[in-house]
Amino acid sequence: MDEREKLRKFRELDDAFAQALRELDKSSPKSEPEAEEVPTQEDPQEFERRLRALMVDFQQTDTSVDTLLRTMLKLGKIA
Repeated sequence: MDEREKLRKFRELDDAFAQALRELDKSSPKSEPEAEEVPTQEDPQEFERRLRALMVDFQQTDTSVDTLLRTMLKLGKIA
Protein backbone atom coordinates (compact mmCIF):
# COMPACT_ATOMS: atom_id res chain seq x y z
CA MET A 1 0.00 0.00 0.00
CA ASP A 2 1.59 3.28 -1.08
CA GLU A 3 1.54 6.49 0.94
CA ARG A 4 -1.34 8.01 -1.02
CA GLU A 5 -3.48 4.96 -0.36
CA LYS A 6 -2.61 5.07 3.34
CA LEU A 7 -3.52 8.75 3.48
CA ARG A 8 -6.82 8.08 1.71
CA LYS A 9 -7.64 5.29 4.15
CA PHE A 10 -6.74 7.50 7.10
CA ARG A 11 -9.02 10.24 5.78
CA GLU A 12 -11.83 7.69 5.49
CA LEU A 13 -11.28 6.68 9.10
CA ASP A 14 -11.23 10.32 10.16
CA ASP A 15 -14.46 10.94 8.24
CA ALA A 16 -16.07 7.91 9.88
CA PHE A 17 -15.18 9.20 13.36
CA ALA A 18 -16.42 12.67 12.46
CA GLN A 19 -19.70 11.17 11.26
CA ALA A 20 -20.02 9.23 14.53
CA LEU A 21 -19.50 12.43 16.50
CA ARG A 22 -22.16 14.20 14.42
CA GLU A 23 -24.55 11.32 15.10
CA LEU A 24 -23.88 11.63 18.82
CA ASP A 25 -24.64 15.34 18.63
CA LYS A 26 -27.87 14.68 16.74
CA SER A 27 -29.08 12.19 19.33
CA SER A 28 -29.03 14.79 22.11
CA PRO A 29 -32.44 15.57 23.72
CA LYS A 30 -32.81 18.85 21.82
CA SER A 31 -33.04 16.97 18.50
CA GLU A 32 -36.31 16.07 16.83
CA PRO A 33 -36.79 12.38 17.72
CA GLU A 34 -38.97 11.44 14.74
CA ALA A 35 -36.57 12.89 12.18
CA GLU A 36 -33.63 11.15 13.83
CA GLU A 37 -34.98 7.61 14.04
CA VAL A 38 -34.41 6.51 10.47
CA PRO A 39 -30.82 7.76 10.05
CA THR A 40 -29.69 6.54 13.46
CA GLN A 41 -30.98 3.05 12.71
CA GLU A 42 -29.03 2.79 9.45
CA ASP A 43 -25.96 4.96 9.98
CA PRO A 44 -24.42 2.98 12.87
CA GLN A 45 -24.38 -0.12 10.67
CA GLU A 46 -22.73 1.78 7.82
CA PHE A 47 -20.27 3.33 10.26
CA GLU A 48 -19.36 -0.08 11.66
CA ARG A 49 -18.93 -1.55 8.17
CA ARG A 50 -16.61 1.28 7.14
CA LEU A 51 -14.72 1.17 10.44
CA ARG A 52 -14.16 -2.59 10.17
CA ALA A 53 -12.91 -2.21 6.58
CA LEU A 54 -10.45 0.45 7.72
CA MET A 55 -9.35 -1.69 10.66
CA VAL A 56 -8.52 -4.48 8.23
CA ASP A 57 -6.67 -2.12 5.89
CA PHE A 58 -4.62 -0.65 8.74
CA GLN A 59 -4.26 -4.01 10.52
CA GLN A 60 -5.83 -2.72 13.73
CA THR A 61 -7.44 -5.05 16.24
CA ASP A 62 -10.71 -4.56 18.07
CA THR A 63 -8.64 -4.09 21.23
CA SER A 64 -6.49 -1.30 19.79
CA VAL A 65 -9.53 0.60 18.47
CA ASP A 66 -11.31 0.08 21.80
CA THR A 67 -8.29 1.47 23.63
CA LEU A 68 -8.20 4.48 21.31
CA LEU A 69 -11.89 5.23 21.82
CA ARG A 70 -11.69 4.81 25.60
CA THR A 71 -8.69 7.15 25.71
CA MET A 72 -10.51 9.74 23.62
CA LEU A 73 -13.55 9.48 25.92
CA LYS A 74 -11.38 9.82 29.02
CA LEU A 75 -9.66 12.91 27.60
CA GLY A 76 -12.99 14.46 26.67
CA LYS A 77 -12.23 14.45 22.95
CA ILE A 78 -15.48 12.60 22.19
CA ALA A 79 -18.73 12.37 24.07
